Amino acid sequence: MGHTIEISEKSAALLAQQAAAHGKTLEAWVEKLAAEAEACTAQENGFQSAPADRSLVEQMRSLRSRIKPDPEGWTVTDYINFGRR
Repeated sequence: MGHTIEISEKSAALLAQQAAAHGKTLEAWVEKLAAEAEACTAQENGFQSAPADRSLVEQMRSLRSRIKPDPEGWTVTDYINFGRR
């Protein structure tokens, strides 16, 4: 089912440029933006959205694995409560 949405020429050109930059058609790009907006609204309302992107989770785990422990053995709570001496 198709719908017609009236937007300014400037907005249409911007959306078309973004779609092309991501290798998508204008229609596919607008659908992606609408899905992202729906997911954000669901999160704001306290609903669970789809699982996080696996590649993002893997990147976070990779970064976390390279974090070295504090040389003095302090935890984040220690720094918050007592400061560095």
